[in-house]
Amino acid sequence: MSTEEKELEKEQTEEVSENTEEEQNEAEEIEIEDAAEEEASEEKDPKDAKIEELNDKHVRLMAEFENFRKRTDKEKDMMFETGAKSVIEKILPTVDNFERALEMAKPADGEDPDPFMDGMEKIYKQLMTELDAIGVKPIDAVGKEFDPQFHNAVMQEESDSQESGTVAKELQKGYMYRDSVVRHSMVSVVQ
Repeated sequence: MSTEEKELEKEQTEEVSENTEEEQNEAEEIEIEDAAEEEASEEKDPKDAKIEELNDKHVRLMAEFENFRKRTDKEKDMMFETGAKSVIEKILPTVDNFERALEMAKPADGEDPDPFMDGMEKIYKQLMTELDAIGVKPIDAVGKEFDPQFHNAVMQEESDSQESGTVAKELQKGYMYRDSVVRHSMVSVVQ
């Protein structure tokens, strides 16, 4: 290796070390600036810190209040549903009695309809219309597959015309209020 080559190599090494030193100095300056900015942000005005704290508290309280409002609305709806179901359960025996009375008082063939019973039938229809309007509907049972969610089997009977597990007779009508069963249908099921 000649002297010239050695000197050239030495110069290149010095340049690299100078570049490395410059880069290190720049990195140190950036770190110092970042640290100064952090200190400045940490040394906020106490008023700004208090404002930020109060804003955070306010946002949390508003969120908590909104959750409380939603929860109480849900509880109120559930209480209303429970109360409505209770009233409906108490009205259903009256509906059953209406149906029995109308069934028993049907005029025989060729007889004139009794005006009193005609009026009673209109009252029954009005009652059923109002119950339907608030979401009370009878459960279809006869001819349907037995479903313990809607039907209460109290008897079993044999039948050649229907499949096993099918509801043969409805002994007492069942009713639903919106999506829940108020009273199960009392049924007789084919064996």
